[in-house]
Amino acid sequence: MKKNIGLLIVVLLVVAMIGTYVKQQIDKDREIETASLGKEIDKQKIGLNNGDTPPDFTLTSLDGKNVTLSEFRGKKVVLNFWATFCPPCKAEMPHMQNYYEQYAKKDNVEIIAVNLTKAERDVTDDAKVDAVMTFRDSFNLTFPILLDPKNSAGSAYQILTIPTTYFIDSKGYIQRAITGPMNAEMLKNYIDELD
Repeated sequence: MKKNIGLLIVVLLVVAMIGTYVKQQIDKDREIETASLGKEIDKQKIGLNNGDTPPDFTLTSLDGKNVTLSEFRGKKVVLNFWATFCPPCKAEMPHMQNYYEQYAKKDNVEIIAVNLTKAERDVTDDAKVDAVMTFRDSFNLTFPILLDPKNSAGSAYQILTIPTTYFIDSKGYIQRAITGPMNAEMLKNYIDELD
């Protein structure tokens, strides 16, 4: 009986040692994996503060293409949330378009305008999309305009006031958030500050 208890204790100790060794190997693999991402995972906080990785999303553009935010990593991104009925949004759109035409390619910048389609005042979804198209055409906008019919991106970015714009650096981190309209000088200065 004592031999059986002694043998059982030895077996349990061996199992515990093997378990500890396996756990250490798994932890080592995770360290290598996180190091290959460029930052440790616990430092890659998803959020809306400066230095955070912005919430990723995929939305459809007015041109019918699916656009995913994270695909723009390597470029500076101006992420603008807006609606057609918003006077400050109307005021800043020409500044964004002028910047896009004059500097975006040279400065490695993409402007992405997310229309808060669910908030649009038209009754039907088709009428909402038509209103966004009319808006785009009236301002001759050529940067990507994405539709957010379920307010998924708007909700993830906690958009309460429009326009709201996030400036994301080429590494994919938020560097600044602006609530309210921007003029040409603000837009250019904020983009120039991005890495």
